[in-house]
Amino acid sequence: MQIHQQAIRLRERKRGFHLITGEVLQAIPQIANIRVGMMQVFIQHTSASLTINENADPTVRMDFEMYFNKAVPENDPDYRHDDEGSDDMPAHLKAAMLGSSVTVPIRNGRPAFGTWQGIYLCEHRNYGGNRDLVITIWGE
Repeated sequence: MQIHQQAIRLRERKRGFHLITGEVLQAIPQIANIRVGMMQVFIQHTSASLTINENADPTVRMDFEMYFNKAVPENDPDYRHDDEGSDDMPAHLKAAMLGSSVTVPIRNGRPAFGTWQGIYLCEHRNYGGNRDLVITIWGE
């Protein structure tokens, strides 16, 4: 069994849903040596999240942003946690809904994504800053 782990820092991105599959795979070239295994990608933040979805049509990412802004609006008078601005508590809620990690099977040295799948960084803050990920792969 092989186990490899790599921490990476993603550059700051604007609020929205961004494909990061290429950056993740570039950071962990050891994946090529795993015939059967798993890859976990974990984000070390509470106001951004990760998910897997459509990697071809950018309108899907736009619709994600539109939906989550409707589902979890800013400036709700019932929010108590607002020290860092009107996008702060909604960012935490959106991150909790989507989650802090994704796991993908590895097959023959590559992630076993479906045809149209990719990893999204879901940036829920207007100015979230750089984002830190820990990528772990294991297998044979």
